[in-house]
Amino acid sequence: MALSRLIARPLLASYFLANGAQDLKDAPALAAQAAPVTEAVAPVLDSATPEGLPVPRDPVLWVRASGAVQVVAGLALATGHLPRLSSALLGATLVPSTAARYRFWEATDKDQRREQLTHFLKNTALAGGLLIAALDTAGRPGVAWRARHATHDARREAALVGARVRARVH
Repeated sequence: MALSRLIARPLLASYFLANGAQDLKDAPALAAQAAPVTEAVAPVLDSATPEGLPVPRDPVLWVRASGAVQVVAGLALATGHLPRLSSALLGATLVPSTAARYRFWEATDKDQRREQLTHFLKNTALAGGLLIAALDTAGRPGVAWRARHATHDARREAALVGARVRARVH
């Protein structure tokens, strides 16, 4: 593993470990901020999940679930276990939490608006880092590359077999 990954992954994960622990600890207090987002997301999830699978509506549960995912995925990323999946999961928790906590567009006080915008942009930067980490194949070919090359190899083999068959027929 490259030294940069060895250092960068724990650094990136550190925010999510601290934030996830805080979410678990302060879930009831954070639920008021999360409520507008959970109210908007729950109907979308209802239509995307199989019938009979209930989607929770309780914002406290959503905050706790997000906190738990951040702690577990943060630990996985920090230790290099499933770094692409853990980065993607962290990114998935970052979007709704940012929309819930840092609604700078609603702030009326200039200083509050600036502070909210700063946190919003910090989370945007974290999302960029997570995207890089989620797409990082650590120098190994990714699934898309393997699929393209497997298709190319299969076509080449088929052409060779076809040429051999044609040569024997003639």
